Amino acid sequence: MKVGDERSQVVVSDLKRTQIAMYAGASGDFNPLHTDEPFATRVAGNPTVMSHGMLVMGMVGQVLTDWVGTARVRRYRARFQAPTWPGDTISVTARVEEITDVGGERHATVSVEATSKDGAVTVLSGSATVVVP
Repeated sequence: MKVGDERSQVVVSDLKRTQIAMYAGASGDFNPLHTDEPFATRVAGNPTVMSHGMLVMGMVGQVLTDWVGTARVRRYRARFQAPTWPGDTISVTARVEEITDVGGERHATVSVEATSKDGAVTVLSGSATVVVP
């Protein structure tokens, strides 16, 4: 692992409402924005239900753990930029920005970005600190 190394992958193609509903059940987050079509459209003015931000954050996190393993992740932060909707395809890019020595370990700062709409919309951006394998 060195500065400039990058991983990109599609983490979900055609996000399904069932995936959103299953995440609601797993997380206990049954906010009607995620689960109730009439509420999401009429009350909130959305085109449909939206996925949970934490569902997307988990998908992005999977790219990191597939790359370095779960035990090497020291910190992971994200900012939700835009909602994701049923039917979206979400792509993730993770890139090594910096490597430093911290307490006898080599740490990499990795930027992460998730996009939808063929890369036109950033839905999540963030960073992680990982121990260099």
